[in-house]
Amino acid sequence: QVTLVESGGGLVQPGGSLNLSCAASGGTIKDSAMAWFRQVPGKEREFVANIVWNSYAKNYASDVKDRFTICRNNTKNTMYLQMTDLKPEDTAVYYCAISVERVWGRWGPGTQVIVSS
Repeated sequence: QVTLVESGGGLVQPGGSLNLSCAASGGTIKDSAMAWFRQVPGKEREFVANIVWNSYAKNYASDVKDRFTICRNNTKNTMYLQMTDLKPEDTAVYYCAISVERVWGRWGPGTQVIVSS
């Protein structure tokens, strides 16, 4: 089974940028849709963006569209989230997920993003 691990989180000032990575091991991502979600303590995990297996289609939550870019490199077995113009409300733990039988069946442990001055 595929194991996912996120990296790239950290502390950034408002207006700054971060690039998150989601590295897969134990299997290939090349045939599967993948996604990013985020969660703030006390709130439901929320959708951020997803990408189909061949990068042909991408979807974004309305509050990150035009600021975040999801992409993937199937050769490197890795997915990415490029985040720009970060706002304090983007502070959350960011999780990557991979589709398994049409549900988000495997998740990474998450990486913390803090946007603060």
